[in-house]
Amino acid sequence: MRARIEHTRDQLGRTVEALAAKADVKAQATEKAAHVTGQIRDRVEHVAHLAAEKTPDPVLDKAGRAALLTVGAALIVFLLVRGNRRRNR
Repeated sequence: MRARIEHTRDQLGRTVEALAAKADVKAQATEKAAHVTGQIRDRVEHVAHLAAEKTPDPVLDKAGRAALLTVGAALIVFLLVRGNRRRNR
């Protein structure tokens, strides 16, 4: 009987931990934001690499400056949208 009680307590403890993890919305949102940010960064780096390989050097200099501005603007928009979503929750 004691072994069954201990086993039930162990299962109940695991269930409570699992439910607490599911209820931690902030941690889930933070993890998702980090994942999405990493995906965006990887895609931007990949596209930049492809563009650098196929673009002549004189054009590359001007395009590099424009790309930096575009990436910077996209990052600002992303951060603003993310901030607005957090405030609306």
